[in-house]
Amino acid sequence: MSAILKSIAKRVPGVSGAIRRLRQYVNDSKFPGSAVYWQCRYSEGGSSGPGSYGKLAEFKASVLNQFVSDRQIKSVIEFGCGDGNQLLLAKYPHYIGFDVAPAAVQLCAEKFKGDPTKSFFLYDPECFLDGAGVFRADLTISLDVIFHLVEDPVFERYMELLFCCSIRFVVIYSSNFDQVTSSPHERERKFTDYVAAHFPRWSLVEKIENQYPMSKYPAALGSLCDFYIYERRNKK
Repeated sequence: MSAILKSIAKRVPGVSGAIRRLRQYVNDSKFPGSAVYWQCRYSEGGSSGPGSYGKLAEFKASVLNQFVSDRQIKSVIEFGCGDGNQLLLAKYPHYIGFDVAPAAVQLCAEKFKGDPTKSFFLYDPECFLDGAGVFRADLTISLDVIFHLVEDPVFERYMELLFCCSIRFVVIYSSNFDQVTSSPHERERKFTDYVAAHFPRWSLVEKIENQYPMSKYPAALGSLCDFYIYERRNKK
């Protein structure tokens, strides 16, 4: 187990068991896939990780809430809502959250059951067809998700839905470089190159650097992620 994983396992309840089991999967060359990993993690009482708590969560919320206010965003779809802790800080007029882990969706449904502005759905990339445009929003967001999509087909389908479901803006909070890590559930991706090649109708209009970069803060307190804001180009 890497030093970073050990640090996270100590700080985040329920994660150590999932990580131990994943280590065994890796040793046996039987990593079950990213969706199974997250279901195991949440069902054992684990959380979305340190990035959704504390100062990092506050930083992310300040950026997103200001953006939603400034751009008069009326609706938001998040692909990867996790345990909902980050969402507690959000100020969105109307919100839909998707997650691959049923346990995460159940957590959010319970946490926000009294909030009529929020809805949650299980995300299965193989069982998602929205030709009628039911799931459309002014803004779609991806927070701390892309570097957990270790399988190429899973990453590609995720990016397709992230951009296709947005009417105006896409906001991504992620690392942005290529690297295969020692953690079975993490793979750094230079996703901006992928977006430029596959979504030509979208422009990267702003990058907001993290207030707590990993270069200055230790693991679980700092992050490799920044904000990347995309806007749909006018059709001509």
